[in-house]
Amino acid sequence: MPFPLFAFLAAAPADEIVVTASRAPQSAAETGQAVTVLDRDLIEQRQAVIVSDLLAQTPGVAVSRNGGVGGFTGLRIRGAEAEQTLVLIDGVKVNDPSSPGGGFDFANLLADNIARIEVLRGPNSVPWGSQAIGGVVNIITARPTAEPTLTARAEGGSFGTAQAVANGSFTAGPVAASLGGGYFTTDGISAARAGTERDGYERYAANGRIEVALSDSIAIDLRGYFDHGRTELDGFPPPSFTFADTPEFSTIQELFGYAGVRATFLDGRFVNRAAFTIGDVNRDNFAAPGSAPSFIARGRVERFEYQGDLKATDWARIVFGAESERSRFGDGTSVFRTGIDSGWGELIVKPVAPLTLTGGVRHDDHRDFGGHTSFGGNAALGLGHTVVRASYAEGFKAPTLFQLRSDFGNPALRPETARSIDVGVEQRLIGGALSGSLTWFHRRTRNQIDFTPCRTDIAICADGARPFGTYDNIARARASGVEAALDLRPTDTLRINASYTYVDAENRTPGSPDFGTTLLRRPKSSVALNADWRAPVGLSLGGTLRQVSDSIDRDAFGTRVRLDGYVLADLRVSYPVSDRLEIYGRVENLFDARYETVLDYNTAGRAAYAGVRVRL
Repeated sequence: MPFPLFAFLAAAPADEIVVTASRAPQSAAETGQAVTVLDRDLIEQRQAVIVSDLLAQTPGVAVSRNGGVGGFTGLRIRGAEAEQTLVLIDGVKVNDPSSPGGGFDFANLLADNIARIEVLRGPNSVPWGSQAIGGVVNIITARPTAEPTLTARAEGGSFGTAQAVANGSFTAGPVAASLGGGYFTTDGISAARAGTERDGYERYAANGRIEVALSDSIAIDLRGYFDHGRTELDGFPPPSFTFADTPEFSTIQELFGYAGVRATFLDGRFVNRAAFTIGDVNRDNFAAPGSAPSFIARGRVERFEYQGDLKATDWARIVFGAESERSRFGDGTSVFRTGIDSGWGELIVKPVAPLTLTGGVRHDDHRDFGGHTSFGGNAALGLGHTVVRASYAEGFKAPTLFQLRSDFGNPALRPETARSIDVGVEQRLIGGALSGSLTWFHRRTRNQIDFTPCRTDIAICADGARPFGTYDNIARARASGVEAALDLRPTDTLRINASYTYVDAENRTPGSPDFGTTLLRRPKSSVALNADWRAPVGLSLGGTLRQVSDSIDRDAFGTRVRLDGYVLADLRVSYPVSDRLEIYGRVENLFDARYETVLDYNTAGRAAYAGVRVRL
């Protein structure tokens, strides 16, 4: 097994406050789970535009995209399915209820006004519920500031690409607000590797947070996120029906909202939060401009939730909650509905100062498959500059409405389940100038839902109701691997870090012809090296080198095909003209590498971009 020379932060700094591990603010040194934090300074330093490109540099994460920007983008954590990654934006679960697998498409998620991203690796269904099998990606947009601020950015470059983003923030008496928006357009590249026609993409978005302090202990919290994207596609036109240029395109509109109230009692020791959240996703496909939709999907999730956080003593803390979720999916002719009610609790104790123990349980009652209980526990031991972590976690994923109720659905489906263990250590030396970490993990997944031809043992098939096949709990998988880390800051102006991941993800489905083979689109190893240096005059220079190993995909005939590994190099530069104005530029894919993350889909070659950033 390859071993890293360098690695990016595989865990958040020990003094960092994270919320994704226990669903409540907690020092990273007190959780036994692996969490990576990407803050606004790092996002700007890397000149990140596409969130999935930034996440691809994170340990344990593999990204695949169908063509250029705007094409379907799946993110797999520690070898899990893309649909087994739970994604949140400002506290709202944003996984798409209108898609067959219920996953989140990262295609439309740009960095715009994102202030912070937390990536938790490994199952975590106790606080978060369904879909948190591979991990959790928690997106947090810009928060209100005490003083009025305005930030704006504009850039342009290769493939006819242009972008403009702005965000304003202020506080006036009891009201604090942060409001922003962004626009992105590109002529793109041909989605089909064999094509020549460019497939463009256009997207506009808005974000907002408003907080109203009714008193010292009670506040109203409103959050909203909206985006609309239009992506040109390639397809399988006659007479050859091979993947090639077509006039097809798709549109997607996503609206996520949060309305909540926070109340604090017992001198700040008991924090309560009650909220209503909504996620609304509309997707349409068109054969050509001016034509009627050839595909319609409408999905909505409404959720009521309560969470309490009680610091009972100096050494014991209880975090608990209850949720009631209702979801629906429509295909233009029929509407299907389901629901799930949940209760969960965690106990966080410090029996001795260096040791933090966390244990939790969750029970979900689903309208279709019935009840499911999840357990989890972790430990973190801080010994000076050393933190030792260990965790056991369970995850589950409820069947989607498409899998349950569509023309291919099976109402007898059970939830997908996973059990995982991981052990890690983090070490800091030379006053924090050198830090490193190493984590080993192992996960087994059972009852994975997959499409299958009808069989006599599947009840829904008995009367010929599913002539083209149906969904069933037939798949199993196993994933194990290593994530290693090193972060080096030899001077105040130079920082070097990188990431290394080794993942062995196998199909373990009994009787499957693919038993024992590597799961699709999971590279076994990846390395990302970043170096950034600031000159005395303020000029900043940086670069990223990323190497991804071979992976496997499947062609139209079901044959397994190897996708060659690749190496990508990016260079970046920025210069502060004044305290308020900065100019920057970058070159992506410097050596014009030709590669695929999805079979027969194109990827962008060498590209250059330049922009300006303003702060008022």
